[in-house]
Amino acid sequence: MLTPQDILDFWYAEEMQPKWFASTPQLDAAIKAQYESVWAAALRGELDAWLASPEGCLALVIILDQFPLNMFRGTAQSFSSEHKGIAVAKHALGQGYDKLIDRAQVAFLYMPLMHSENLADQELAVQLFEAAGLENNARFARHHREIVRRFGRFPHRNAILGRPSTPEELDYLGSKEAFKG
Repeated sequence: MLTPQDILDFWYAEEMQPKWFASTPQLDAAIKAQYESVWAAALRGELDAWLASPEGCLALVIILDQFPLNMFRGTAQSFSSEHKGIAVAKHALGQGYDKLIDRAQVAFLYMPLMHSENLADQELAVQLFEAAGLENNARFARHHREIVRRFGRFPHRNAILGRPSTPEELDYLGSKEAFKG
């Protein structure tokens, strides 16, 4: 039986950390092979008992927010459990779990809020990263917030999600300032 600690041990392993934001097709395939069924179970609510602990919430957020970005890279499915990851993060905040998680790990608990296309979630992400003193993450959170503030969504997702882009979004996406995900 998989535990939250198993997920945390995998995600925070020394050899995994340099790959968090620089994955490879091989790593994406390995995560999919090892964790796709766990992700599906979490999405169906079968791991909701994990909500009762800080470590369980953090593990669920990693499963629901980070793993799909690897497993389904470049497809709409990579965002399909984002809503549940946001709900888990907010639950953890409501329980004060973020105060019980190691500072080096708490950034991933806040990450679903930075991935949200809801401006209130973006504002909360910035506030949380800044309050935690995670300046590098806060810088990215401010950047993400400004994109959502400007467009109401992330334009780089439009093509994968089958959404039409506005002329302003197309200009942005063609510029040097564009965030590509």
